Amino acid sequence: MVSVLGPRDEFLRILEAGLDADIHVRGNEITFSGSPHDVARAADVLTELITIVRTGQGLAADTVERVLGMAGEEVSPAEVLTQDILSSRGKTIRPKTLNQKRYVDAIDAHTVVFGIGPAGTGKTYLAMAKAVQALQAKEVNRIILTRPAIEAGERLGFLPGTLNDKIDPYLRPLYDALHDMIDPESVPRLLTAGTIEVAPLAYMRGRTLNDAFIILDEAQNTSMEQMKMFLTRLGFGAKMVVTGDVTQIDLPGGTKSGLTMVEEILDGVNDIAFCRLTSHDVVRHRLVGRIVAAYDRFEATLPQPRRN
Repeated sequence: MVSVLGPRDEFLRILEAGLDADIHVRGNEITFSGSPHDVARAADVLTELITIVRTGQGLAADTVERVLGMAGEEVSPAEVLTQDILSSRGKTIRPKTLNQKRYVDAIDAHTVVFGIGPAGTGKTYLAMAKAVQALQAKEVNRIILTRPAIEAGERLGFLPGTLNDKIDPYLRPLYDALHDMIDPESVPRLLTAGTIEVAPLAYMRGRTLNDAFIILDEAQNTSMEQMKMFLTRLGFGAKMVVTGDVTQIDLPGGTKSGLTMVEEILDGVNDIAFCRLTSHDVVRHRLVGRIVAAYDRFEATLPQPRRN
């Protein structure tokens, strides 16, 4: 009961706030009262929580909130939250929302996958986890991580140092995710050997990437020409994941984002999947999801030219 209801009834309070049925706890028994629909939903939520506890994974406050959010979906919340992608350094990486599970499953099923959604939805992190998993399973023999060297309001020339020094801050988020999944002492060795390559998008031109797991991050900052150039690097035995947030485009005025046009261009092409994540899939601090949703609501009120 402590595992399900939480220390000092922390999870019970979340359930009381999130369920319409009344909850009565006596000893080792929980009773729900209310309309048949509300009671059935409450029973389903509790069953899912018990299933997760029985896997030995344990519950946390955010897990209980996610189970409440997924109740009534076609996929069991326990199935989503107990799907292991990668275990490393005592930590297991799993999808935390239904859309994240669909994204991970699409990467398994397709050669090219686009993950489009706001900050904090795990687009890049889950793609990195799948890349490391593929490398460990010897499905690929190298991982290539790339992103365009364009950021909000800054230019490379403003940064001190050599070209590598200037580029490094743009690739730092990829290094950070990598260090979470691979022993930090192994990362320099894998980089030196070329097993893992982190490079700006401009370095991809003219190459054919065979037997590689390739991730293009921040793809909203690619032009249409750059997006075409990147997608045509695909070689035999390779897999590509393209991630981006179309609300955070930092391209100079007048330049169309390759990510905003690619779904229309590639519509109907086999073995390509488009996965959309929303503010409900944000897995950073719970306030981040509310911030993203608030911005979405505000931008929806703007006239079309300003929104663009």
